[in-house]
Amino acid sequence: MGSGHGARMIPATYQRPDSIAYALQALAGSIGSNDTRPIAGGTNLLDLMKLQLVTPGALVDVNRLPLDRIEAREDGGLRLGATARNADTAWHPLVERDYPLLSAAMLAAASPQIRNMASNGGNLLQRTRCTYFYDRATPCNKREPGSGCSAIGGLTRHHAILGASEHCIATHPSDMCVALAALDAVVHVASVRGEREIPFADFHRLPGDTPDVDTSLAADELILRIELPPAARFAAHSAYLKVRERLSYAFALVSVAAALDIAPDGTIRAARLALGSVAHKPWRVAAAEAVLEGARPGAEAFAAAAEALVQGAVSQGQNAFKIPLARRTVIRALETAARGTVDNQGSSRPQPETPA
Repeated sequence: MGSGHGARMIPATYQRPDSIAYALQALAGSIGSNDTRPIAGGTNLLDLMKLQLVTPGALVDVNRLPLDRIEAREDGGLRLGATARNADTAWHPLVERDYPLLSAAMLAAASPQIRNMASNGGNLLQRTRCTYFYDRATPCNKREPGSGCSAIGGLTRHHAILGASEHCIATHPSDMCVALAALDAVVHVASVRGEREIPFADFHRLPGDTPDVDTSLAADELILRIELPPAARFAAHSAYLKVRERLSYAFALVSVAAALDIAPDGTIRAARLALGSVAHKPWRVAAAEAVLEGARPGAEAFAAAAEALVQGAVSQGQNAFKIPLARRTVIRALETAARGTVDNQGSSRPQPETPA
């Protein structure tokens, strides 16, 4: 368990409830002094505990809860259970058929072994991979509010170019979340107070002056499922492009989720576009999608959309390259999507028939 800091895991009590009601009662302890955390795959949480970046007094194992189903909705949308594993989700026939953008994004993440363990809900809650956040010898407002941000003026190659603040320039690391942002997902959560829905755009937060708060999820709330609206019209023209420093098991420098609904006359009826690894949350701008709607796929429209998406970007020294890289990656992703979705076996998806 060593990390260079002599870290060790601080013991926590452990519960494994077999009902959602029991789990919510256990999580209600988070309101008090005893920090209680749910755990499913533990692929990020256990690392954080080993490094003593989080020291929960209690763990609530949610793997026995009936939250692992992936099923179609009556309206053509999809429900993704919170404890369904990333691998099972990415390879699910309904996801591959109607949400190839999500499938591609998930398969670009981590390694097969981690995808086999990581849960959908846990993916939404993973913490930044900022080096300074993980190094307890350096100040970090995300780890210790008010202590300062060591990244500002430091090594910033992987840091934010959008939505940052004077208190934090960390980025969100998830690939899955970039696709979910583009697909207008809704997160369903519950606590002893009841259930509520959180639009994906509101789930993750920008740092502002409270960078230690990553999401709008309350401490005693549990993610039940992620719901996706119908997206079959985007299935034939989508692409997830991840630019990273090595081919596998690496977090993105920049990633793009792009999906187009192209009409029989060749114009773009609707577009979905999101950037990853450039901000504290997946980055989506309505104006960038509006630029594409009604246009014909091509260099001019794609460049305009890219410019709208990175509008307001600010470099943090060493990461200045990410601004032009983001523009080029958006254009490349849109070009790829316009040509047609490539499935997870490397084959082009059949194009919808054009009416005679």
